[in-house]
Amino acid sequence: MNLEQLLDNIKTSQQFMQNVTHWKVIPQKPGEYEDFPSYLSDKLVSVLNKKGIYRLYSHQRQALDRVAAGDSVVVVTPTASGKTLCYNLPVLNELIANRNARAIYLFPTKALSQDQVSELLEFVDGMGEDIKTFTYDGDTPTSARAAIRKDGHIVVTNPDMLHTGILPHHTKWIKLFSNLKFIVIDELHTYRGVFGSHTANVLRRLLRICRFYGSKPIFICSSATIANPKELAEKLTGQSMVLINRNGAPSGEKNIIFYNPPVVNRQLGIRRSSILEAKNLALIFLKNRIQTITFARSRLAVEVLLTYIRKEMKKMPYGAETVRGYRGGYLPKERREIEKGLRQGEILGVVSTNALELGIDIGNLDVSIITGYPGSISSTWQQAGRAGRRMAPSASILVASSSPLDQFIIKHPDYFFESSPENGLINPDNLYILVSHIKCAAFELPFEDGETFGEKRVDEILAFLESQKILRHVGGRWHWMAESFPADDISLRSASPENFVVVDMTEGAKVIGEVDRSSAPMMIHEEAIYIHEGQQYQVEKLDYEEKKAYVRKVDVDYYTDANLSVEIKVLEEFKGESEEHFTKHMGEVMVNSIATMFKKIKFFTHENVGSGPIHLPPEEMHTTAFWISIPENIEDLSKEEIQSGLLGLSNVMANIAPLYLMCDPRDIRGVVQVKSPFTMKPTIYIYDNYPGGVGFSEKLYDISSMLLKAARQVILECSCEDGCPSCVGPHEEVGSGSKDFALKIINKCLG
Repeated sequence: MNLEQLLDNIKTSQQFMQNVTHWKVIPQKPGEYEDFPSYLSDKLVSVLNKKGIYRLYSHQRQALDRVAAGDSVVVVTPTASGKTLCYNLPVLNELIANRNARAIYLFPTKALSQDQVSELLEFVDGMGEDIKTFTYDGDTPTSARAAIRKDGHIVVTNPDMLHTGILPHHTKWIKLFSNLKFIVIDELHTYRGVFGSHTANVLRRLLRICRFYGSKPIFICSSATIANPKELAEKLTGQSMVLINRNGAPSGEKNIIFYNPPVVNRQLGIRRSSILEAKNLALIFLKNRIQTITFARSRLAVEVLLTYIRKEMKKMPYGAETVRGYRGGYLPKERREIEKGLRQGEILGVVSTNALELGIDIGNLDVSIITGYPGSISSTWQQAGRAGRRMAPSASILVASSSPLDQFIIKHPDYFFESSPENGLINPDNLYILVSHIKCAAFELPFEDGETFGEKRVDEILAFLESQKILRHVGGRWHWMAESFPADDISLRSASPENFVVVDMTEGAKVIGEVDRSSAPMMIHEEAIYIHEGQQYQVEKLDYEEKKAYVRKVDVDYYTDANLSVEIKVLEEFKGESEEHFTKHMGEVMVNSIATMFKKIKFFTHENVGSGPIHLPPEEMHTTAFWISIPENIEDLSKEEIQSGLLGLSNVMANIAPLYLMCDPRDIRGVVQVKSPFTMKPTIYIYDNYPGGVGFSEKLYDISSMLLKAARQVILECSCEDGCPSCVGPHEEVGSGSKDFALKIINKCLG
């Protein structure tokens, strides 16, 4: 059956349709076209014609015209709408006319950089022009780096490499910085939170160096749909932007289906696992040879889902190898091979984290299955947009998990379809981040007295750095005097720049993957089952100092999941006040987290079949938090009942806060103390899950009453009898009666 026949068949299935909460059909849309502008090089037009492109989409033409007029632009159109031409055409057109011009392309990941270079080289080869295009990242051979610095017309890189490998060595890049005409920033919407705040400061440093060498580049940004693209682009680059957001690309009919797994235990409110449901749905399409991408929320979920699907696909004539996994931690060569297989149609299905949400060219698939709400409206549309060939029908199925956020979205489809996507929030002036980059900027070029960095004067920070013997003030300038190289100590994405490598010892020693430091205690502790492309490996030894995990192939019927214990300590209260019957606070905290134990979970049934301790050192993080303290005497609740109610309420608040913060659920975390050493009362903490914090705590402080009312609504709307994963949390975690106790706490707080 083809996709249309299969969708018609599914509509007649009562077993499927009884779990569908909403089925929206977005009709196909014709394209809006415009002719090539007269100033576009004949060579470029010729290459476009050879690719079957005889006219531009209206948004592509508008971008070309605005850039030609000297404006910086931000283009916001859906996935697969030809945004790449919005920056490639103006850059190549300029380079044909002016061979001294230079451009920097910034992509958030190495995979995207590789992908774009191959497309650029196709253009350059097709024109027969000598425009040198290079990727410059951690994988670039040392032997090639000098040639790129000297001759590269287009340098394709990522913010991390710009930060550590290019800006600190700007004297070797004089030709690039003296002639820099364009800075291209693709996937703008990914530059949010800490990563976006760091990148904004990297761009401040870049523009400071450009001014030093006498260039004034134009920015060309492109983004998936977010609520504030112009504001985010301007905050990120410090430049005024022209917004181009009317999509001229055609699109086929899209079916967006909201699917809520059936309840298997009504008393406990437990639903069938979203992973098992996603597996069944994916197999419906894969067995009909319909190319399908299945998204999962975590690396572990990807590997478990891949294991399940492959086991079933072994029974099919085309076999299990036609379905692959894709996530961070796979080696670059492996990822390129999977991307190529998808483009060429050799791979029928892929199970991925949000790593494939970005615009890596994997062709256009027919179906996307999203396992668990991705955490934002923007991400959901991105993942849904991975399905849909030019004018052919496509389907995207959102399979809800039991979490309160998932259940809210799946039961309130109007909220999803009628709300604007999230705002991209950054705080480049966060003191923790700002000071780090002022150090880097001072290393690159001395600061002048009265100089601004962004919009603010930074004299106080410079004086502080002088008192730390990092800078020296001489003749109206601040000079670097420390011995260290500051950029090396600052990771743009996490608290630590270091990754752990995974070494397979089954036959010799072979590196098969890598794990970021924050995930290492949970994923590669000793005795963990590490799954890579559906193959299980047992971790025999974790060398924490050398950052290596030694693993061996095994064949077992379980996977492992680790528990994280979190302690929180208030360092300083920034503000606090009483509200009705509770007090709210906001300030700086130290979070101490340690992986304590792991569970062995049986495949398919998800039963707990064993456990073991984890012996690893704790991780510390300074961040900001919002906390509320409640009275100790609530309707005669015992200390144990208050703890149960607090745990339930903390779960609900931390789960629904992202709706108000417009952030990813993983950006915040909740902790409970039955008697806080700081407030001496029962207290719920919700902290920013990033070093230094990024402003989420402050917003929660401002909307504390609204958040409590929203938590009450979620608990009251849940049909379970005594608490469940869709409201206060699983019974075994929060205890019996948690739902009732949480409601009593909320009612007391709100008077």
